Amino acid sequence: MRIRSRQIVHAALALAPAIAALPAWGGERLLGASGVSQVEGAAGGGLSPWALIAGQGSRDQVGASAFATRIHTRSGFVLDSAGAAVGLFDTVELSAARWRFGLGDLVPGQSLKMDVLGLKWRVFGDAVFDADNWMPQVTIGLQRKRNRDMTIPTLLGAERGSDTEPYVSAAKLWLGAAGGWNLFTNLTVRSTRASQFGLLGFNGSRKLTPELAVAVLPRDNLAIGVEYRAKPDGLASAPESHAADLFVAWWPQRHVSLTAAWLDLGTIAGQPGQRSSYVSLQVQF
Repeated sequence: MRIRSRQIVHAALALAPAIAALPAWGGERLLGASGVSQVEGAAGGGLSPWALIAGQGSRDQVGASAFATRIHTRSGFVLDSAGAAVGLFDTVELSAARWRFGLGDLVPGQSLKMDVLGLKWRVFGDAVFDADNWMPQVTIGLQRKRNRDMTIPTLLGAERGSDTEPYVSAAKLWLGAAGGWNLFTNLTVRSTRASQFGLLGFNGSRKLTPELAVAVLPRDNLAIGVEYRAKPDGLASAPESHAADLFVAWWPQRHVSLTAAWLDLGTIAGQPGQRSSYVSLQVQF
């Protein structure tokens, strides 16, 4: 059975009233304290996991989120990503996402598919409530990626179809640091050998790649920022370049966020200038 992005979102919306009524579930954290849903399922920005825990649960609550994202580049590549995450007591996060990447005019009618499972643990710090302290919130995480069909990656010379990527993230909220507006920063360092995020397999030796995010918050329910994600470029037959985005995230109400972004994915499978705008919907508790 194929699970589509809209099915996940519809299910989350349908369950929202029942979940929100459970006393053990979240709802006490500040808006935006978990970021939005990263394309691989973790709490963060669109491109990168941040050192934040999914959902709105406080230290004695469970939080959760579900999301759907669609990206369509100018060469006809289409990425549909959907998933969900659970945050346990603002300390541990479990996440899952499913990708379908349509190859457009490059290989008409064909697509790449990948599953991502994530685990994140907050080691120390609090990015929001310790904002007057210099120490950031630090998490360590893992993302386990598995391709569901290696036919095309194998033809391109991919070495393996699955791998685990460990990372470390540090996040900090700086009160009034951007002309009176709050400023949020995040640095993630990932150990990876993924080609095109893993869609073209995992190749070569591991590299440490940085992922950066900076956002200003004009209001409590609005964030405007940029992200940058380095990629290792380990598959000679399908060169790639780094990725970046410019995003606006808006929380119209506590349990829903909408992110609009301009995305530059650089070179994909030898096709340069792969840019797109996209919208991502998230529901959270």
